Amino acid sequence: MTMMDRLPPTLVAGAPLLRMTGVSRRFGRVTALEDVAATVWPGEVLGIVGESGSGKSTLLRMMNLEDSPDAGDYRLALPDTAGNLFDLDRFARRQLCARRIGIVYQNPHLGLLMGHSSSGNVAERLLMAGERSFAALRARARGALEASEFPLTRMDDPPKLLSGGMQQRVQLAKAIALEPALLLLDEPTTGLDVSVQALVLDTLKRLQRDLAITMVIVSHDLGVIRTMADRVMVMRHGRVVEEGLVDQVFQDPQHPYTQELVHAKL
Repeated sequence: MTMMDRLPPTLVAGAPLLRMTGVSRRFGRVTALEDVAATVWPGEVLGIVGESGSGKSTLLRMMNLEDSPDAGDYRLALPDTAGNLFDLDRFARRQLCARRIGIVYQNPHLGLLMGHSSSGNVAERLLMAGERSFAALRARARGALEASEFPLTRMDDPPKLLSGGMQQRVQLAKAIALEPALLLLDEPTTGLDVSVQALVLDTLKRLQRDLAITMVIVSHDLGVIRTMADRVMVMRHGRVVEEGLVDQVFQDPQHPYTQELVHAKL
């Protein structure tokens, strides 16, 4: 059975996959997030936009349980997950993220061991989930790399020898290796050539369609959000200032800041 033949992760029927409420975070005198709420439904792609310092990447790190808020509630509607996830200890967070949440960072150095083989990077995630058979590790790593459209002739090359676009594909393969319920993407095309950006986005769209993965994608590029997302949240100074369907928000923005963002891209 290939990755594409498997069923998507079991979810709680009729409920949002992700729900955050009242999330606030301060770093000294700087307010990174202020009473932020977010809801993402199964199979949906939520885009988060805003200028640098708006809080969008901080919010994504919260979704990946890399940080804890000063206040807030975070729940995933999965049969084996209950309660406020911010209450989990470090070990429980690592286990949950290994099994249920995948992430692709803007900087591949944050998500990859640059001196290890590309297949080894994917296998590392499988090891965290308990896989111990070398043959199974190799086969599943190969399947994930193939699904991310990574050239298998280079699966034993370390990411440090790869282009930026190929490094992102290794990150993507690592993120989807366990078929997560939630895939987080932090500026996944930033710094890539336009043609490479298009290839990466095409791969993400195909994976979302074929695997029914729920995605949250952070980007300052409205074109990326138009291409990928169903709904969009606009953030400024740690707050959500506007939210709605992508076409609705971009064609008829209501908040002055959203109007500035949209008009700046026209």
